[in-house]
Amino acid sequence: MKKIHLIAVLLGSAIVAASCTSSSSENTTTEVTLVAYDSFTPEEGIFDAFTEQTGATVKVVTAGDTGTMVSKAILTAGNPEGDVMWGIDNTFLSRAQDANVLSSYEPVDEGDICVNYDKEWFNERAIAVPTSFEDLVRPEYAGLLTVQDPVNSSPGLGFLLGTIAHFGDNNWEQYWRALKDNKVNMAPDWSSAYYEAFSASSDTGKYPLVVSYGSSPPAEVVFAETPITEPTTGVIEATCFRQTEYVGVLRGTKNTELAEKLVEYLLGKKFQESMPLTLFVFPINKDAILPEVFEKFAVRPANPLLMEPKKIEDNRESWLDTWRGLFS
Repeated sequence: MKKIHLIAVLLGSAIVAASCTSSSSENTTTEVTLVAYDSFTPEEGIFDAFTEQTGATVKVVTAGDTGTMVSKAILTAGNPEGDVMWGIDNTFLSRAQDANVLSSYEPVDEGDICVNYDKEWFNERAIAVPTSFEDLVRPEYAGLLTVQDPVNSSPGLGFLLGTIAHFGDNNWEQYWRALKDNKVNMAPDWSSAYYEAFSASSDTGKYPLVVSYGSSPPAEVVFAETPITEPTTGVIEATCFRQTEYVGVLRGTKNTELAEKLVEYLLGKKFQESMPLTLFVFPINKDAILPEVFEKFAVRPANPLLMEPKKIEDNRESWLDTWRGLFS
């Protein structure tokens, strides 16, 4: 995604914040607050149509990564800091359900957490790209993979869950021991792993394999410093774990009618078609048309690894405790 992608995201966030602030200061009498994770970077002006339809401005409040956002929402359940929440994913959904955070919710987008690879690194060294989880622990790939801490990172947790779904409840721990023995690098979060440790994104990056998303390759094309026609990264499809994100009305909001209208707008064709090249996710709305670059380069595996949210909720803490024991 190169460093320009991070700059573009930050600029996008600033534009959204400025737009929301400007809209709030105009002659409007209503406002609806959308709580989202930090990397929520919608298209500039995307909420203008909502304001035209309802007379209400949209205020975006970010609340950390997904796990932090859900934790904050649990603490304020019934007396929320906003009206609508964007981005609770299937790894945290049951936790939010158990705490009765949302009065209603719907799936809003999908994507896949997958191992990405640096094409140039492997081509220059004439080394075959790994094609499976099993390959990643082979000696020839020692010290080449960087992943995220699953305790604090959503893609890190998704990768862990993918290994559990693939190897089973009784064998995943052995696999992670093998990863550790094969010198896997542990980054604190996605940004550190992708922009600093990954060789395709940083001149000082030492790792040509990184846990990221199936939609990362089109972002490489869109945000390339020098125009390119092909992404510099690829995706190992056999490692892809399906991530579904949800949007819902926060229980206890005093703004229920507008909150419901905002959810409807976020699920509508206009907003859904804006997501692939801003949030780099697949729209849930089947009528939404994908941009050509996204359709061409984003990877959407036919058979991704899956896990029921209830199983995740029932086992997440024990799995993380076991993982901590391996990497403490």
